[in-house]
Amino acid sequence: MLGIIGAMDTEVAKLKELMTDVTVTKKASMEFYQGNLNGAAAVVVRAGIGKVNAACCTQTLIDQFPVSCVINTGIAGSLQAKIDIGDIVLSTDAVEHDMDVAALGYQPGKIPDMEVSAFAADDRLRQIAKESCEKVNPDIHVYEGRVVTGDQFISSKEKKAWLTDTFDGCCAEMEGAAIAHAAYLNQIPFLVVRAISDKADDSAQMDYPTFEAKAIEHSVRLIVEMAGRLV
Repeated sequence: MLGIIGAMDTEVAKLKELMTDVTVTKKASMEFYQGNLNGAAAVVVRAGIGKVNAACCTQTLIDQFPVSCVINTGIAGSLQAKIDIGDIVLSTDAVEHDMDVAALGYQPGKIPDMEVSAFAADDRLRQIAKESCEKVNPDIHVYEGRVVTGDQFISSKEKKAWLTDTFDGCCAEMEGAAIAHAAYLNQIPFLVVRAISDKADDSAQMDYPTFEAKAIEHSVRLIVEMAGRLV
């Protein structure tokens, strides 16, 4: 069974519409839609925005349903010039960029008392996602790289430069690494899929509303094709 998590209603609404034989379970103030998606058993849920919502959602999903993997779909801001609005980023790993214990001698993003702070995504899921994206979204590019996560909407050139220089991130968003963190603790394979909605700089507030819908359209096509390949 696939576990599919999105942050906002717009990110999961289309997937819910495409599901059949749906039952809805309410837990932790969230609605888990269980059914079939392109032939695959799946659970689709809106987590809400931010790391705490994302982590709570992931743990509830894993506890309540027999999911074999967790796929986080959504949108993000590009951190690299080559990654354009509308393109897709697939996570190689994910880091919490706002984890800051520098006063105690830790590097940015390092989580004290944990062996891992950069959570590695599943190679097989990423390969299937890449092949799926190339098939259903031939008009865009798909990239593989690091997703950086924090409870911040990145909209300044200075912050964007810091994230790139410090973490070598491909895109910035607000849930992926929290979902990755929870999946890692539960030893569940995961992948973060991000469609680029803005450039994470001074134009971000202007770009985001304009390109959000198109970015979600690309994500939905990818996830549906991916589900069919994971049956």
